This record gives sequence, C-alpha cells and structure tokens, in this order.
Amino acid sequence: MRGVILNAPGDVRVEDRDDPVIIEPTDAIIRLAATCICGSDLWPYRGVEKLDGPAPMGHEYVGIVEEVGSQVTTIRPGQFVVGSFWASDNTCEICRAGYQSGCVHRVLMGTIGTQSQLARIPLADGTLVATPGMPDADLVPSLLAASDVLGTGWFAAMAAAAGPGKTVAVVGDGAVGLCAVLAARQLGAERVIAMSRHAPRQELARSFGATDIVTERGDDGVAVIKEMTNGLGAHSVVEAVGTQESMMQAIRSTRPGGHVGYVGVTHDVALPGDELFMSLVHLHGGPAPVRQYLPEFIDLICERRIDPGKVFDLTLPLDQAAEGYRAMDERRAIKVLLQP
Repeated sequence: MRGVILNAPGDVRVEDRDDPVIIEPTDAIIRLAATCICGSDLWPYRGVEKLDGPAPMGHEYVGIVEEVGSQVTTIRPGQFVVGSFWASDNTCEICRAGYQSGCVHRVLMGTIGTQSQLARIPLADGTLVATPGMPDADLVPSLLAASDVLGTGWFAAMAAAAGPGKTVAVVGDGAVGLCAVLAARQLGAERVIAMSRHAPRQELARSFGATDIVTERGDDGVAVIKEMTNGLGAHSVVEAVGTQESMMQAIRSTRPGGHVGYVGVTHDVALPGDELFMSLVHLHGGPAPVRQYLPEFIDLICERRIDPGKVFDLTLPLDQAAEGYRAMDERRAIKVLLQP
C-alpha cells in the first residue's frame, strides 16, 4: 500500500508500506475512504517534536472494514466505520467513566499511521463505530472530522462548561478551535467569541455560530474579552493551540469561577502557580475522548444537522501529501483532506 512517511523535519514522502495484517484477534483492517493532516502533525514536521527515524503519519480515518480478528463482534466487513485517534477497549473503568483516551489499553493511532490506503485498527470493538448504511459521499468529510477535530473541539467546549446563558471564548482558529465554536453553539452557548486574525477562518467561525470575532491576541486579546464582559471575563474559554501564550491568554480571559477547556497539544507550557491560584478558574482538558461522542456525532452528521467537514478547505490525492503539509504549515489551508 501507499502511506505517508515523515523522514525528517519538512521531508514528507508517500512511500510503499507493507499492507497491514491482523496481529491481535481484536484487530480490524480498514480501507481508508478519507484521511487528513492534523495541526498536531505540524509539530514534528516543523522539528519541534523530535523524530527517532522515519515515522508513519496520520491518526484520523474513516473507511470500509475489510477484515476482522476472531474476537471482533460489533463490526463486520463491508461496514463504513469511524474511529477515534485513540484506540480503546471501551470497557475498562476509565473508558466507562467517559475517558476513552485514558483507556488502560489505549493505542495512539499516530503510531500506526492512517495517512495511508489501509490501516490496522487495534481494539476494533471499542474503537470503531459503524454508520447506518453507506454514507453519501458528501458526508465523508464531516465523518472524518468526527475522528478527531470535531471530538476534540467538542470535548474542549464540554470541559469549559459551555452551555445556555454562557459566554464562550475560543483561543485558536485552526480546525479544532473552529469545531469548538460549532460545539459551543450546539451546547446552547448564548455568545461565542472566536479569536482569529484570518478572514477565511473568521468567516467559517461565523458559519459555525460565532457571534463575535476578536482579532487581538495575548494580553491585548484578554483586554478585549474583559471589555466585552463587563470587566469579568468569559464564563468558558477554550484553549486550542498549546503554547505558553495561548494558555495564559485563555486563563486570563476567564472570569473567577469560570472554566478553561484546554486541548491544544502543549509545548513548553509552564503555568505560574501564584497567578493560577488567584485566578479561581477551573482547568480541564487533555487528549479528547472522541469515542465517547462518536454515536452522537454520526447521528448529527447523517441527519445533516451539523457540517464540520467545512473545516477541510483543501482536498488532495494521498500522493500529494507533501503539498498538503506545506499548505497547512504556511497557513494556506485550515485542514487538508487526503484521498487514498
């Protein structure tokens, strides 16, 4: 099969890889209908995360089941399935509490690499959810978004306690931040403030339900949020970047007693204990338990009540993955869908 390999920072190639095979009786093999490039893939691409030799890339996926292991009971060959970027058994105590990304048997799909034509999915019964029949082609991008960015944005909004009567601010205008805007509106937030400097992303944020746009960032952005909220700060703030500046901007934009939901993959973030102590904010976040939400997402998408697939503003063949990485790195694209 063909698959994306990151050989060194900035060096993405599509190469021949061995076809996956069933290793554990709980595995499944799927043929990818679509995959994509994630903002978190840019960290190793830019050299911020160090590679230990060439690495397969990708952790988002939808496709058709080709083969299942002898212990798989809930899915079967021929079904169209959506899975989380964390494989999980969905039965352990942590999974049952709704935190499948912390499953005691979890497997990070990025270690397998799903920017490929085929993929082995561990713990298939707990990871994959079948759609009701074969979805229409135009729904595939939204179902793919459910594999990570929609679920991550949704978890961020939930962790930030977004809901009716709340003002929600979203720090970060990538695909996850934009999906957090969508989620906040779906959860009933009264006001959703998207923090963005980029016109196409601002437009998409508004289409997802943003009521306000703030272009300032850092402490200037905090000052604007405070001004918009009678000096108090937002009830709920989503942090969807993962830098020191974005995390402090999120915390400082939150009113005492408010909630910060952080889902940006953190790099060199260190929180000042005295400021955190005096802020009186709730902090909750981490890798999103996407599997918790997949049945609901599939219903919402197949009923055409939400369209998170709009975050994909560039579609390329899998063999042009290197251009997709360049486009996202240079902010010429919000999120790139790859067609195997």
